[in-house]
Amino acid sequence: MPVEMQHRKERDQSIAGRFEMLRRVPSAKLAGVVTDICGYRETALGHFRNIEYASLTIPLVISFAEPFAIGLGKAPGDNDRFASFAAGLYAGPVMIESFGGACCVQVNFTPLGARRFFRLPMSELTDSMVVLDDVLGGEGLVLRERLGNEPDWTARFDIAEAFVAARLESATDTPLEIAWAYDRIIASGGRTRIASIAERLGWSRKHLADKFSDATGIGPKMLSRIVRFNRALRLSRQQTVDWADVAADCGYADQAHLVREFRVLAGETPTALSAR
Repeated sequence: MPVEMQHRKERDQSIAGRFEMLRRVPSAKLAGVVTDICGYRETALGHFRNIEYASLTIPLVISFAEPFAIGLGKAPGDNDRFASFAAGLYAGPVMIESFGGACCVQVNFTPLGARRFFRLPMSELTDSMVVLDDVLGGEGLVLRERLGNEPDWTARFDIAEAFVAARLESATDTPLEIAWAYDRIIASGGRTRIASIAERLGWSRKHLADKFSDATGIGPKMLSRIVRFNRALRLSRQQTVDWADVAADCGYADQAHLVREFRVLAGETPTALSAR
């Protein structure tokens, strides 16, 4: 099956028939920039709730129907409604609600890929949702209209992927130093000492933090914390979990340190999250 057709429908069996979700793995030319492209449509009235934990995904959401209610670290209020937007990195849980009328395409970027695509400092998106025309201008509004007028998901994915690829053609490449430092943190599971990275680059830690804030929206220390947390989260999904072993494997000082990080980045303890 060609790469552009490698999308799969994912349904939550507990609410089967109330929504549909399709996912495409983008072509190789978007490797390192886009992790996946999703299509989501609710097909029945209801109150949908979802919690997303701190991650390194920067989404671009293009909506054709009702907005989502989104709260950063809290339940969303009446004024927390967002339709088409880009969201920067947030070091905590994100609570998302919808009510049966949502329909959207979501393009999920890596932090460095998002910097190239949006062509602005990622610090301008950190801890916030920024409306479509503020991040992409008229191009974004045209894209939304094209996607909304196309009823077929495969065609929508084609349009979104082509739009991203075309915009990247004139994008500035990530500085080699930042790409190297980012890869070191990811490859080490967030365990590489930030001081040693700065030393290897011949930079001060402040200069490194400023460069990371521009490239990803957060500093290298917070990036490392999110990487460690997500590794621990993956390990927690095993059938049997020894939290002391998980803490040691992921580079936490002890189990209490892991619990504190879960409270900040997931909004609950590891055992509560695992049980739920």
